[in-house]
Amino acid sequence: MTEKLTEARIKANKKWDEDNKERKQYLNTRSVARNFIKKRATLDDINELKELIKIREEELK
Repeated sequence: MTEKLTEARIKANKKWDEDNKERKQYLNTRSVARNFIKKRATLDDINELKELIKIREEELK
């Protein structure tokens, strides 16, 4: 994907980013969490995350 973005696309992207700050932050945070789990998490990390997920699931019920 070495194609350059047009000025219109750059402007549209910037407008979307400004209009959707919370959604952009949510997607970014989710991506960071997934990448951590897939690429860096140790067994201890995974076990801790499982507990945190259980707690969060109960909060959301």
